[in-house]
Amino acid sequence: MRFFGLLRDSIFLFATTIGICGVTDVELFHQWDRNQDNLLIQSELPPSIQKNFNRVDVNQDKTISLKEHLQFLSKKTKNSKSKNESESIYSTILLDLPYASSKNPRQKLDLILPKNRDTKNPPPLVVWIHGGGWKSGNKKTGHSPNRIPALVKTGRYAGATIGYRLSGEANWPAQIYDCKAAIRWLRANAGKFGYDPTRIALWGSSAGGHLVSMLGTTGRNKELEGTLGNHLDQSSHVQAVVNYYGPSALLQMNDHPSKIDHNAPGSPESQLIGAPIQQSKKKARQASPLHHVTADDASIIHFHGTDDPLVPAHQSTLFHRALKDKGVPSTLITLQGGGHSMPSTFTQSKVIPFLDFILYQKGTPLSDQTIPSNN
Repeated sequence: MRFFGLLRDSIFLFATTIGICGVTDVELFHQWDRNQDNLLIQSELPPSIQKNFNRVDVNQDKTISLKEHLQFLSKKTKNSKSKNESESIYSTILLDLPYASSKNPRQKLDLILPKNRDTKNPPPLVVWIHGGGWKSGNKKTGHSPNRIPALVKTGRYAGATIGYRLSGEANWPAQIYDCKAAIRWLRANAGKFGYDPTRIALWGSSAGGHLVSMLGTTGRNKELEGTLGNHLDQSSHVQAVVNYYGPSALLQMNDHPSKIDHNAPGSPESQLIGAPIQQSKKKARQASPLHHVTADDASIIHFHGTDDPLVPAHQSTLFHRALKDKGVPSTLITLQGGGHSMPSTFTQSKVIPFLDFILYQKGTPLSDQTIPSNN
C-alpha cells in the first residue's frame, strides 16, 4: 500500500506539472498544506518528492510559500510565460502585481483568470480580501481551493486576491485606501486581462469581511477614497459583497460576549485605529460599515456563526438590519452554534448562487436563514 501511495504522489506531481491533471497547482499546494498555514515544510511533502525541497525553497527559510511552489512548477512547464505566472487547465495565475505604484509588498494583488474567456462577454470579477485582525494574514488565503479557485473553475468568474498594509505598518484609513486603490487598478485593467469592469464583487472573512463591507458601503465616499495609484479617474464602487463574519460597528463589539476585550488598547480594533477605540470614537465610527449605510450600497450577503468567539454575531445582525432599513438588498445566513469560520461547502451552496443571481440574474435570491452547525 505504501508503494502505491508513493507512486500515486509521484504521478500526481508529474501530471500537475505538465498541466494535464484535473487538480490545479494551487489546489495541490493546499492539499499538502496539512496545518493550513499557507506554508509547506519538508515533512508535509509526499515522501517521493521531499528530495526537491531545497530546490523549491528559494529563500532557504525552511518553508515553501505558494509563490515558490508555483515558480518551481512553472519552470518545469515548457510553455510557461513568465517566472511569476502559472498555467493550469482551469486558469492562469498572475502573482504580485503592484496596484499602488509602489514597491510595498503589501500593495500587490494576484489575478486568477479562467482560460477561454469570452472577449465579447467577459466574466465578472470576484475579489478576495484576507482576514487576520488587520495585523496579520496575506493574500495567499484567497488561493485556497474553496475560495477564488472554486469560482474560476465554473468558467463564469475571474478572480483576484489583494494585499493591504497591516496595522503594525500603518493605521486606519490606510487599509481602506489600499483596497480602494486595488479596485481602481482592477477596473482600469479589465480590458487588458479580460473581465467585466461593470460587474465586480468582493468576498472577505473577519477583518477581510469588514473591509469588503466598507468597500460595499463607501463606493462614493470621497473622504475614504485616498490618492494611491495611477487610476484616480476610476470608481471604487462594487456591485456585490460576501461578508464572512466581519465587524461592522467597532464601538459596539464589547456589548456582546467575546474572548477579546475589544475596547482594550491592545485589541485588534484599537491597533487598527491607533488608539483605544472608546477614546477615538470619531475614527472608530469612520471605520465602521454600519455608519456608512446608504440606499445605493452594494447588495450584501452576511455569514455569521451564533457562537463566534472573536466577532460577536450581533455585528452582522446590526449591519443587516441597517441595510434593509435603507432598502439595500441584504441577506443574513446564520450558522447555529457556528464559530469564527464557515463550512467550505458554502462556496458551492451559498456563495456562488448569490453571485450568480446578482451578477448574472440567474437563479433565485437567497433568503435569510439559520443553518445548524455540523462542527
